[in-house]
Amino acid sequence: MNTENKGKKLKGEVLGTAMQKTIKVAVLRYVKHPKYKKFIKKVKKYLVHDPEEKAQVGDIVEIVESRPISKRKKFILKNVVKSSEK
Repeated sequence: MNTENKGKKLKGEVLGTAMQKTIKVAVLRYVKHPKYKKFIKKVKKYLVHDPEEKAQVGDIVEIVESRPISKRKKFILKNVVKSSEK
C-alpha cells in the first residue's frame, strides 16, 4: 500500500497487538484549556493496519492516514521509531 499521501501523520505508543494485522495506538497531545490556560493531556486511540505485524506492545510508531481499510481502521503503520526493550 502507498503510504506517501497528504493525510495526517501521527506518532504514538502501541497499546495492543491482539488482532491479526492490526495494532492499537495511543496518540498523546497537549491542549490548552480555554478558560484556565493550563495544558491538559488528551489521548486518542486508533486502530492501525500493520500488514507485516512488526510492531510490539510498548513501541513508539509513526502512522499515516489512508483510505478506509475497515469500519474503524483508517491508518497504516509507517515505521517503528523506537522499539520497546522487553
